[in-house]
Amino acid sequence: MRENGLQVVTVFGDLAEDDPDRAAAIDRAMTDEIIPAVAATHGIATRLSGAAVEEAAFLTGAMQGLILALIGIFLCLAWIFESWTRPMVVMTVVPFGLVGAIFGHWHWDIPLSMFSIVGMIGMSGIIINDAIVLISTVDEYAERRGLRPAIVDAVADRFRPVLLTTATTVLGLAPLLFERSSQAAFLKPTIVTLVYGLGFGMVLVLLVIPAILAIQADLGQALRAGRRGARRGLRRPVMLAGGASAALFALLLGPVLVTGQMPAWLGGGGAGAAFGSYALA
Repeated sequence: MRENGLQVVTVFGDLAEDDPDRAAAIDRAMTDEIIPAVAATHGIATRLSGAAVEEAAFLTGAMQGLILALIGIFLCLAWIFESWTRPMVVMTVVPFGLVGAIFGHWHWDIPLSMFSIVGMIGMSGIIINDAIVLISTVDEYAERRGLRPAIVDAVADRFRPVLLTTATTVLGLAPLLFERSSQAAFLKPTIVTLVYGLGFGMVLVLLVIPAILAIQADLGQALRAGRRGARRGLRRPVMLAGGASAALFALLLGPVLVTGQMPAWLGGGGAGAAFGSYALA
């Protein structure tokens, strides 16, 4: 068989559907080891087609759909809250929920697949709903009391609704999570994503969101104080203080961010040397 004047050899193969993990391992071995070795040995060009290509196309489209969904959620929240910063606070739980989903895949030794992306899309909406409920309650309470008491009371009052929302979903999916049949194996990445993402996200909604709201309020106060100082002719001292704080931050944490180790002049080398000497002794 020839195509565009070149000889073409087509190799077909089917993978058993009773073991998705083994099928994924074979696919990785074909892509990373076998096909590159054959191409390098015989000087040929290779191209994958069939289910593998369709799955790659689906993953690309699903990731684009996830990004578009998050953008749409952000715009809707900005319209509802009439703010550009509150939606960012609400959506901070999504990346942390993804951390829970990835941990779940690692715990169950399941590779990420197209079903995992589907689960991430659904998980994002559910976690954001919990965050919206909490933040709306905080804003309602903050109209009659201070922000920090409002945050504490809102977390206490919305703990049960958030817990019940997560618990009912997780318990409803638990039978599929422990199902061992081959039909349920293909849905397990979606189930693991939802169960671990929602469970991890519930804790984050009740802990991280209140902390971010308090941090946002502190930063807002600092910015307003800086604007008032600038209007009163204190722009230069404010800029100098800000520059000094930024320089101090870069001096202290810059080496740690770049190298991942404490510099010697901060005691990092001495502590490491002492620990190393103790270990060798």
